[in-house]
Amino acid sequence: DKCPVDAAKLTVVVNNIAVAEQIGELFIHCKYGCRATSSGTGGAAASATCVAGKPSVYEVDPLGCPFTIKLSTRKEHEATCEYRPVRCPNNPSCPPLLTMNLEAHLKECEHIKCPHSKYGCTFIGNQDTYETHLEVCKFEGLKEFLQQTDDRFHEMQLTLAQKDQDIGFLRSMLGKLSEKLDQLEKNLELKFDMLDENQSKLSEDLMEFRRDASMLNDELSHINARLNMGILGSYDPQQIFKCKGTFVGHQGPVWCLCVYSTGDLLFSGSSDKTIKVWDTCTTYKCQKTLEGHDGIVLALCIQGNKLYSGSADCTIIVWDIQTLQKVNTIRAHDNPVCTLVSSHNMLFSGSLKAIKVWDIVGTELKLKKELTGLNHWVRALVASQNHLYSGSYQTIKVRPV
Repeated sequence: DKCPVDAAKLTVVVNNIAVAEQIGELFIHCKYGCRATSSGTGGAAASATCVAGKPSVYEVDPLGCPFTIKLSTRKEHEATCEYRPVRCPNNPSCPPLLTMNLEAHLKECEHIKCPHSKYGCTFIGNQDTYETHLEVCKFEGLKEFLQQTDDRFHEMQLTLAQKDQDIGFLRSMLGKLSEKLDQLEKNLELKFDMLDENQSKLSEDLMEFRRDASMLNDELSHINARLNMGILGSYDPQQIFKCKGTFVGHQGPVWCLCVYSTGDLLFSGSSDKTIKVWDTCTTYKCQKTLEGHDGIVLALCIQGNKLYSGSADCTIIVWDIQTLQKVNTIRAHDNPVCTLVSSHNMLFSGSLKAIKVWDIVGTELKLKKELTGLNHWVRALVASQNHLYSGSYQTIKVRPV
């Protein structure tokens, strides 16, 4: 913002109370006791000011207000000053008046209107004819009715104003509701899109599951045929594959198993997000439950004295088999880790359309390479001395190690 006089930039001024009180004690002339000089110069009582950017000089008006007042009481005095110019309330064409002369003027004014002029009365006169007119004015007898009508009309105006506010509020609420409705429609469309995508994915998984089940049935049929043909010799299959015991403890399906090299421990991963350690030699009980994954445990693999577990939470956890404690967690893939296998001091992990090769360095896994070019989930990995075999949708790929 700029000053309208000299165009200087305005700055905030902090009010100094002590200085303001001292200035307020200064005596000044009432503005109704001053007038602008015609020559631009004044005497000892003259003062200068700026009007519309041009300096003007004022002097004491001998016909104006004679009072000198404190600057702090200026507004109160000038609001009630008897020398304050006023206009006749009856007719603006009356000559300018001073406040002290207004009462006398009203007694002689020839432009007094009937109080019912707003209803159509055309009377205009002085105070004497005004009082006589009121006795015969046709609106005077109806003034109570007219006043009640005015009051009702005013109430109607207030009611209409309130209704306008209510309508404005309802319109704003309607606009907000429309915006919310649009947002809900967009969210609903997104939900439908996600539902369609998930349905398609489930259909693909179901078809793959049916194919896997069909392959298993074929293999079982082949095994039964071989058993019936006596290829297994004189051994009774029922005795060979007789169940010797059952481990119970998981709260969901068991997805993977792994045996420690000594054969004393069996590790099982489940959809309850845990790994259980089973004693297979002495107690035949669960020694410990390993917790750390936030998703289904899909794969287990042992290298040396370390157990590696892959999960639907996209991580690989490294466990110390001696202490059965977690020693490291690696964010391995952007999708669930479906399978793990180790060879040549390397760990291979399979996920969606990718196989990652990790160098095993103590408890750390250093990413060495990522194998791509796969068309679906890598659900099985087997490593031999010289090759890595990966099973995916309708294909088995062979790679040199």
